[in-house]
Amino acid sequence: MTSPSPEQEYADRRYRSPAGIAGGVLMLALAGWLGGDAAVRGEGRTPWLALAGLLCVVPLIIAFTLRPAVFAGASRLLVRNPFRTITLPWAAVDAVRAGYSSEVLAGGSTYQLWAVPVSLRKRKRAARSGAEAAPADQTVTELQELAERNASREDAGGEVVVRWAYEIIAPAVVGLVLFVVLLVVD
Repeated sequence: MTSPSPEQEYADRRYRSPAGIAGGVLMLALAGWLGGDAAVRGEGRTPWLALAGLLCVVPLIIAFTLRPAVFAGASRLLVRNPFRTITLPWAAVDAVRAGYSSEVLAGGSTYQLWAVPVSLRKRKRAARSGAEAAPADQTVTELQELAERNASREDAGGEVVVRWAYEIIAPAVVGLVLFVVLLVVD
């Protein structure tokens, strides 16, 4: 049996908030139910207002609940926040920390990890009971260890790349503009 190479030590890791996903699915169901009902049964401008409202609200629900994720690979950390995607090569990561929120420091900038929510209540409970650290603290420790271990890899260099999520921003703005226009126009 051959020993695993450094590239095969682990698969890419994914961190997401299960509570955020569950809340997002429930909010999408509620928005679909209420907006769909208004679009089907409404009279006058109501169906159009409902559709414009859904076009604005659905991308925002997705952005804040279903979209946030952190992907840790062998050569980089990919942070997907509501309106931005940040690609951080491990060599560019200075630190990963959790205070009131989870953060990555790289190149003099601080990037929030929306997918790793910090619960001060769980942290306090863990400290009182002498148990292991809270889940967010465990994740941050794991990410910091990955950063330290992989920073010297040949393929872990490069610049931090920040990309705006226009696929979320554009429909929300269009929906908002349509909603306001429909409200103003009589």
